[in-house]
Amino acid sequence: MITGTTRLAAVIGSPVSHSLSPVIHNAAFLDGGLDWVYAAFEVAPGAAVDALAAMRVLGIAGLSVTMPHKDDVAAAVDVLDPAASALRSANTVVLQPDGRLAGHSTDGAGFVASLYEAGVDPDGMNVAVLGAGGAARAVIDALTRSGAAHIAVVNRSPDRARVAAALAGERGSVGGAADITTADLVVNATSIGMGSLDTPCDLDLLRAGQVVADVVYHPLETAFLTAARARGATVVDGLGMLVQQAVLQQELWTGQRPNPAVMRAAAEQELADRAATLR
Repeated sequence: MITGTTRLAAVIGSPVSHSLSPVIHNAAFLDGGLDWVYAAFEVAPGAAVDALAAMRVLGIAGLSVTMPHKDDVAAAVDVLDPAASALRSANTVVLQPDGRLAGHSTDGAGFVASLYEAGVDPDGMNVAVLGAGGAARAVIDALTRSGAAHIAVVNRSPDRARVAAALAGERGSVGGAADITTADLVVNATSIGMGSLDTPCDLDLLRAGQVVADVVYHPLETAFLTAARARGATVVDGLGMLVQQAVLQQELWTGQRPNPAVMRAAAEQELADRAATLR
């Protein structure tokens, strides 16, 4: 029941109608007995600053930020957490009691949390990250903060790989095929495999004993993860990252930790419902 005291959080992006965030967050609000509701707002490219002004005027307590607004939001908020500052990108905004807007980046920490949830500790691991875009940079930053021994960035553009690897300092480098084979942890941080059977690298580079993770969650088990599992690797799907970064968002907004299992179940049901409508 929405009342005059109900607090509002929302996701802004373009496009945004496909977002799983309303389903995930509203399920957790209901489960936690919180008088909160979560909506999705289509915000045109270039209009993120206007959305932040509206957040202040309307008292919107929290925002999730998706493409193409993460960089613009980071530049416009009043304060940034260390990860958002390093990345110059924010996926979360909190309206603080003093009226200031605080920008956070929960994507990378959410990815690391999904590893922990799967029983994987990246501390001391050699990592190969496939890709050098926004998701890859968030993963690299978080893995560095979590103690990864070395992070090789494998990308078609060496210049972009070099920029991304710099987030890991002396522990980062531009990588290649050999780094994928020798890595303890291989992460697909590209969109390759989303809704397709494409894979981000030569599958023969994967081996038994590795941990192979994907940031793609549609399909839940990508062709990349299926091939890695067949080769004896431990696999971590992309839905874990989506859920865990949302857990961190709700903690920032409400001060209460939501139940990740409730959020994941809601997301899985929504994905199943969407797949059924396409049959």
